[in-house]
Amino acid sequence: MIQTGYRFRAALALFVALALGSLSLTAQAANTPLLSSLHQFRIHNFAALNAFYYFSANGHTDTLNQVVAGINGANAEMNEVGGQSGDLLDSEQVSQLQTEFDRYKKLMRDNINYVRENSYPDLRLVSDMANQAQALSLISDELYDLASTSDTLNTDERVEAARAASLLMAKMMTKYAARSTSSVSQTFQGADSEMSLDQQAKQFDTLMKTVSKGNPRGELRTLLGDISSKWGFIRSSYVNYNQRNVSFVINRYSGGIVSDLNRTINLLQGGDGESAAGENA
Repeated sequence: MIQTGYRFRAALALFVALALGSLSLTAQAANTPLLSSLHQFRIHNFAALNAFYYFSANGHTDTLNQVVAGINGANAEMNEVGGQSGDLLDSEQVSQLQTEFDRYKKLMRDNINYVRENSYPDLRLVSDMANQAQALSLISDELYDLASTSDTLNTDERVEAARAASLLMAKMMTKYAARSTSSVSQTFQGADSEMSLDQQAKQFDTLMKTVSKGNPRGELRTLLGDISSKWGFIRSSYVNYNQRNVSFVINRYSGGIVSDLNRTINLLQGGDGESAAGENA
């Protein structure tokens, strides 16, 4: 009997150790620095493009500063990617991403300089930049997908859904900005999807259902509630995107959702609210 009890306790201890080890590996994978940097790299690039569309229409210094902040943020993340790639990406892939990013930055500089000198955009230059933004988006997405589906990683479903929702919102608000600034409305090609804004809105709904799985509690529940409120306020503007709406309000709330989703990702990775299945708070 004593021997049986000892074996049971030993087996239980081993099971707990394996379970904790599995949870630790999953959290580590979801928090892989390379995935985080690639994600933020994409977000910053769309933030810069989004801000440029408004700058091309209003010429305001504070809007230009948002463009610069987006490019600087993408620069910082690009610098991290090379050192974090490890066995997930090879040097040629990282070099290709850098090349496409450098082309995008040059076109952004050219477009900014033209607007500052002439007070209006050059449609050809804007179109070139939008095309390059699309190329950069495609390779960024490809490398993220390649890294995240590696056999060495076990990614977290909610973290990945939150990142996908954040990126989708960044693309949506950029497309909306292009449509709202009449001088460039015919040239936007900065997203790699032909999906219309109303279809993207429905896709965002689906992603948020995944993010909200597990009956979240505490700070995570509050944050998801804030996102839901913001989205509820602007969703109809994306669904009925041909109607005239106050674009800066859409932009402000959309940007708030992107920021809130980034905080959501941090909470899910850090465990604050991640093990929130169970009773309501």
